Amino acid sequence: MHELRLVHTDLKPENILFVNSDYYKVPEGACPTKQKRVPSSSRIKLIDFGSATFENQYHSAIVSTRHYRAPEVILGLGWTYPCDVWSVGCILIELLTGDALFQTHENLEHLAIMERVLGPIPKGMSKRADRHSSKYFLPTRELNWPAGASSRESIRAVRCMRSLDDLLYAVCGYSPATAKLYDLLKGLLCYESEYRLTVRITF
Repeated sequence: MHELRLVHTDLKPENILFVNSDYYKVPEGACPTKQKRVPSSSRIKLIDFGSATFENQYHSAIVSTRHYRAPEVILGLGWTYPCDVWSVGCILIELLTGDALFQTHENLEHLAIMERVLGPIPKGMSKRADRHSSKYFLPTRELNWPAGASSRESIRAVRCMRSLDDLLYAVCGYSPATAKLYDLLKGLLCYESEYRLTVRITF
């Protein structure tokens, strides 16, 4: 898609389907009667191109379903191919844990969860935030959190979030493979879109 100069803009688990619905069953855990379904093929396809946008087309201000929305979209910094890459990072964590990483419905809480999981938002980004998003930051360009929170429940929800490495190692344990997965996710979920991993294939 990106080689065709097309941004999907709405990548999420619901828009990723198996090409083949066949599966086989394998025992799950120590109980021989409990089984899980394993797809017979790992081939997938994307669907829902209703909001897909070519590079030279008009770019609407808001794209992506909330849980998979990249920080540059929230901050009004403009978006292009890297917003799809951010969504892929969110999807991988959801497949790994069973839960959406950014379960929120408001921008400030969303940004606060990002900081809890990934560390502080770079001040260069907060300085460039558009007039609608600059209200989320203090004059020092730090996030106005928890002072700006809408409720105590919101503060508690953010406080319960774990950092990316804590989350990953709690699910996968410590191993070289987990360390490589952590590096991949850090590259996919890099705040600054220009430094985010790309989907370009190199040989």
